[in-house]
Amino acid sequence: MDYTSSGVNIDAGNEAVDRIKPLVAKTFSPQVLTGLGQFGSFFELPSGYHQPVLVSSTDGVGTKLKVAIEANQFDTIGIDLVAMCVNDLICSGAKPLYFLDYIAVHALDPQRIETIISGMVSGCSQANMALVGGEMAEMNDMYRPGDFDVAGFCVGVVEKSGIIDGSAIREGDTIYALPSSGIHSNGYSLVRRIFSTESTRQNWRVSVQELLTPTTIYVSAVETLLKNYAVHGIAHITGGGLVENIERIVPQGLGVVIDWASVNTPSIFNTIQKAGTVSDDTMRRVFNMGVGLAIITADDMSDYPDAYPIGRISRD
Repeated sequence: MDYTSSGVNIDAGNEAVDRIKPLVAKTFSPQVLTGLGQFGSFFELPSGYHQPVLVSSTDGVGTKLKVAIEANQFDTIGIDLVAMCVNDLICSGAKPLYFLDYIAVHALDPQRIETIISGMVSGCSQANMALVGGEMAEMNDMYRPGDFDVAGFCVGVVEKSGIIDGSAIREGDTIYALPSSGIHSNGYSLVRRIFSTESTRQNWRVSVQELLTPTTIYVSAVETLLKNYAVHGIAHITGGGLVENIERIVPQGLGVVIDWASVNTPSIFNTIQKAGTVSDDTMRRVFNMGVGLAIITADDMSDYPDAYPIGRISRD
């Protein structure tokens, strides 16, 4: 017996690494001190901070991967992975620094790995963040043929005095929405149940491409907002929806009031609700409903083109 017969192909792993090395190198900044292949990744902390605080975040893509697997389309999943991690990170006001990934598969397909990583490279480029390393695990007795899972981890830095944690939120603050690109990467267990067959998707005119629309990365938008407004809180709208995610950062004694009529909801959510006969409460708790990021401030942000008001902070 040899290792290949047990389901692990070292040569395929080496080929995958060779394919992704030039892709990953495109994301490197001057602070990256090592290339792929070392046992650890070295990143030099940027200068200019008086009291730098490191901020970290980790996440996955969930069952959106099943949609990609069934469609044999893997070029956007890497963007989703980066987005889910970095959109959490920037809620604290942190600047993203570097990203690492973990890919677990039934069997290594170097070309598929290259496609997935190319998506991560695109996401890291959008976030102005280096992809410094990762891990590929081949486990044919853990995953079915064709199946895989991905996880990501990112680190950022913020000046201690500039940390945004919601403590500055006050009664009367306005909640502004930054639009989502669609479903993003939450609620796919319900989406897949509703659109479980190709005929169902065709009947409701829902394409796989629409379901795989990548999650928006808000790094550039938040950077601009922090330079021009006094931001009291930022919430990434994922599972739990608008209210629950904003409530995570609102000080005790204050509440969240959403004007649902003002929320610009993409048509995909109306289709999901009608096709699955889903209640308003469930929709608003499972999905972002068109709001990818919520910004809380006392400032008037009407001159920022991508933001619009959807609610306010109230006294409980």
